[in-house]
Amino acid sequence: MSAAAAKPKHLILLTACTMLATIMQALDTTIANVALPYMQGSLSATTDQINWVLTSYIVAAAIATPVTGFLEARLGRKRLFLIAVAGFTAASVLCGIAMTLPEMVLFRLIQGLFGASLVPLSQAVLLDSYPKEKHGQAMAMWGVGVMVGPILGPTLGGWLTEVYDWRWVFYINVPIGILTFVGLSAYLSETKTRKGSFDWFGFAMLSIAIGSFQMMLDRGEQLDWFSSTEIVIEAVVAALAFYLFLVQTFTAKAPFIDPHIFKDRNFTIGLSFIFVVGIILLASLALITPYLQNLMGYPVLTAGLVLAPRGIGTMVAMMIVGRIINRVDARVLLAAGLLLTAQVLWEMTYFTPDVSQWTLIRTGVLQGMGLGFMFVPLSTITFSTLPGMFRTQGTALYSLMRNIGSSIGISLVIFLLTRNTQIVHSELVGHVTPFNDALGALGPAQFWNRATTVGLAALDAEVTKQASVVAYADDFKLMMLVALVALPLVFLLRRARANAGETAILE
Repeated sequence: MSAAAAKPKHLILLTACTMLATIMQALDTTIANVALPYMQGSLSATTDQINWVLTSYIVAAAIATPVTGFLEARLGRKRLFLIAVAGFTAASVLCGIAMTLPEMVLFRLIQGLFGASLVPLSQAVLLDSYPKEKHGQAMAMWGVGVMVGPILGPTLGGWLTEVYDWRWVFYINVPIGILTFVGLSAYLSETKTRKGSFDWFGFAMLSIAIGSFQMMLDRGEQLDWFSSTEIVIEAVVAALAFYLFLVQTFTAKAPFIDPHIFKDRNFTIGLSFIFVVGIILLASLALITPYLQNLMGYPVLTAGLVLAPRGIGTMVAMMIVGRIINRVDARVLLAAGLLLTAQVLWEMTYFTPDVSQWTLIRTGVLQGMGLGFMFVPLSTITFSTLPGMFRTQGTALYSLMRNIGSSIGISLVIFLLTRNTQIVHSELVGHVTPFNDALGALGPAQFWNRATTVGLAALDAEVTKQASVVAYADDFKLMMLVALVALPLVFLLRRARANAGETAILE
């Protein structure tokens, strides 16, 4: 790497541009959440199909992320960054003009492929631009984009959908993309290019494994899982491709993921942690958004505004952590973030459609703070001991695990939500009998008259609503358990601190 790339003359402006790129990519993981019901009608899609708009983007980004290191070496960091920004912006326009579901899924795949490089390149630029003793502050700034982008996505998406049209959740990327492109062109220095071989077979096997596994998760509920030949084929293909990927990684002379990178204990454990963060961050948003709109009857704009305080909590936590990261053990901050997140998710298991807005805002702020306390120290401690030669590949793997966690988390909680709603609904229906006087408390007798078609329909709608509440609570409890299960990993991390002009010191 050139000295100009390591110490840019316009560090503040370069930081702003890299953060814009990060925010733009991270924002698109959730900005479409609140607009999905409107997109569903326009694109003539079912509830299961419209979720492909979210997962197709995340999976494409996950698949393309590991190739970032090779492309950077071959093209140069600046050239690759500019290509990614331009392609992402163009794909956003295509998403905005899509008229059918296949078009939308295809354009979202393209958007994810171009956007895959944005986050690891942004992280690598900041890590190389700031001295080691300021890596905590740099990761705090970078983390604002990665964490706040998805959290503020539903708020911005709700406002754009309410005031303009759902297509503007994609058009909003155009001015951001142009500004980012111009800024990077002016302030980012090019790195030296080098020719090298690339393990296309290993990359293809990992891509097939991830894609097949995601297809299995997305279509499993619709096709009744392993009673479907398609699901069985996708599961076999995913397992076989992943096995071939592992064989290639440990036997090839130059695999596209160097297995030596996993010898760094902090880095390997950090990958497990960011996988958990990906699940909690986006899966919780994928749940709370339809909860507000479908169960509580919130308009799209109101739902977005209620979710906004999550971003405020994250920003506050990151600003605090950025100032104390060099004085407080990062492992303590990470554990505190996990415990706070788990506590909030436990409280969310008691949510009902009558929960107050204040409770929603308060828990949103606390959950945002929990994620903020986790993300910055996790990024710092994960890369504190990783050799510089692995930095770009490491940041790519870091983003890959976050994306895989997000896609698996969303698919899993949506599947469990659908299945548990059906199970609880059948259990509750067993109590709907003419001899159950408690049903009279649900509403006026004429409204719940089981002798009429209208009364039966109204009663069924109420039973479905109550079953959904229980299913949501089960999902929140599952994510709480995921956070608690990850807690013991904190004790396996090695403390790293760096003083000015020194390398990281392990304790």
